Amino acid sequence: MNNFKKLGLTALASSLVVSSAVAGEMSVAGGASIGLKNTSKTASGKSWTMGNQLTFTGSGELDNGMNVSLSFVLDQDDDTTLGQTAREKNSPFDSHSVTVSSDMLGSLKFSGEGGSSAQGAIDTTAAGDAWDNGSGVTSPRASEAGNNSMLYTLPSLMDDLTLKASYSPGSAGGGSATAYHIQYAGVEGLTLDYAVGETETIGSEQEHTTYKASYVYSSFTLSYSETESAFDTDSDGLDETVSSYNLAYTVTDDISIAYGEDTIETEDASTDEEVSKINVSYTTGGVTLSASQYSASAVGNTTTESASTGDKERWALSATFAF
Repeated sequence: MNNFKKLGLTALASSLVVSSAVAGEMSVAGGASIGLKNTSKTASGKSWTMGNQLTFTGSGELDNGMNVSLSFVLDQDDDTTLGQTAREKNSPFDSHSVTVSSDMLGSLKFSGEGGSSAQGAIDTTAAGDAWDNGSGVTSPRASEAGNNSMLYTLPSLMDDLTLKASYSPGSAGGGSATAYHIQYAGVEGLTLDYAVGETETIGSEQEHTTYKASYVYSSFTLSYSETESAFDTDSDGLDETVSSYNLAYTVTDDISIAYGEDTIETEDASTDEEVSKINVSYTTGGVTLSASQYSASAVGNTTTESASTGDKERWALSATFAF
């Protein structure tokens, strides 16, 4: 398998050197949202939220039949990877990538920013990261970065089986990262995912493993995920497990209801942080209206009640527009 991947990448690079684009087209897609959120027992109270971005996509076919595509996102003040100066923080330029592909050689995607590793691409919990709702729940251990990375999707070896691998050389003070991902969807309604990512830095290593399963039956979708993070360092208490499940019901083509839970189990913590979420959404045309209710317990890994710890309640309303 390793020899096959090396051969594929070498052939892919050689093709790029001798070819030129003969046809191409550009397209632009946009998205915007307006929201209102509230968290109990905090000084912030209610607040408005807003999202907006434009995604430019260009693609073309080379003389040898290979396809090349470019993606570039404009999203004001969202570029946090630069951040050294106010000018860079306010830059409108965000995620960008180039993908080269063919049926015979698979696809190779280079992400300058905003990409994901083969493992990081699926580490969102089954409940859609319900923990990330502004209640102050401790963020799970981050997977290896997808910026400045290569993601290779192997050509189809058998029906319903997808294999991916990624590599990032890291940056100054950081470490290189490798990952692979296997997905199988050979049973009707069932999708299984398994991915492992490893990051090496001077004096330490970390490994992230994600398991996922999703099963669709009639109007119901049941999903489960678990991500384990292990750290080989001199510090104790870093290992972590994030488990999650979600049950979604499609009432009509326009209306859906979902309930999910995230549990963050941290080594040496006295209690686990738990978050539940119920969401109702309605879609008409290019507009999605959504209402969510969150309940969090043991925020900060403690049952002690304060403005930032203990139990939290939160609701959020949003209107999302696609154009």
